[in-house]
Amino acid sequence: MGRHILWAGTAIWLGAAAMASAQTTLTVANWLPPSHPLVSEVIVPMTEQIAEATGGTVKATILPAPLGPPGAHFDFAVNGVADITFGVQGYNPGRFRTTNVVELPFLGESAEDISVAYWRVWEKYLQPAGEYDQVKVLAVFSHGPGEVFLKDGDPAATDVLKNRKIRVGGGIVHEVVSALGAVPVEGPSSKAYELLSQGVADGITFPYESVAYFKLIPQLKTAISVPGGLFNTSFYIVMNKAKWNSLTEEQQAQIDSVTGEALARMAGQMWDRADAAGRAEMEGKIAISPATEDQMAEWRAALQPLTDAKLAEAASAGIDAEAAHDMLAAEIAAEAAK
Repeated sequence: MGRHILWAGTAIWLGAAAMASAQTTLTVANWLPPSHPLVSEVIVPMTEQIAEATGGTVKATILPAPLGPPGAHFDFAVNGVADITFGVQGYNPGRFRTTNVVELPFLGESAEDISVAYWRVWEKYLQPAGEYDQVKVLAVFSHGPGEVFLKDGDPAATDVLKNRKIRVGGGIVHEVVSALGAVPVEGPSSKAYELLSQGVADGITFPYESVAYFKLIPQLKTAISVPGGLFNTSFYIVMNKAKWNSLTEEQQAQIDSVTGEALARMAGQMWDRADAAGRAEMEGKIAISPATEDQMAEWRAALQPLTDAKLAEAASAGIDAEAAHDMLAAEIAAEAAK
């Protein structure tokens, strides 16, 4: 009897040990504060959903300290420095031409609608360009529409941006601001408060979330809400390819079930909530006016050449950029109509 109990105990122990050894741990790199909603409301839930979907056989652990600057994170996934990374394609200038399709002006009002549409377009039209062949893509998505925030001025004037110094983070936003007659002032988001408070910049183009998150509300007096937004910023979540290939087909299918469009939707929903909270914080502090019909007519005309140039650049990656842009608009409209 005692021997049977001993054997049973040994079998349970061996079974538990085998299960533990069968568990795969994925490291997740992070360069943002843990409090940032992209971490707390997207990356953390993603790790929980991966564990749940795989029945605990795959565990994703967020590293406690940044491995390097934000722009290095795509290559961290390529080279296996971390198993999963996220970031902004625009932090690697010239590397991701296909992101032009989703960063153009006047696309939509909701980050969720844009992000879901973006994932579908990425799968059909953008993925074949090969820009992500070195990794497994878990999601691509967009933040909410970028608006205009100023320290002063008449928000209804068609030339409200003419010769104004506007802080930008680079990329397409720099070109948008230039096309509208403003003077772009380059600087990272973390320096935005300094640029505004010291008078180096007269205003900023940001989604509502970012103005609140970076505590810029006291520096700004007026805002222009642009239908569809002046720009969007593209993000990625990717995984080291060798690590992905080391998983079983079942585990891969389980992870696919909680990433892709589902993860893009979760990220878009997060940005929409953050934008709504940011705009609520501005109540009584920043006067928000919708862009006038005259402003929109002028801005659409001024930005059309930039849109054409950006789609041509995307097409140079070997994709049908016009078809991708048309599909994006149709999918955004379909999501918005739900």
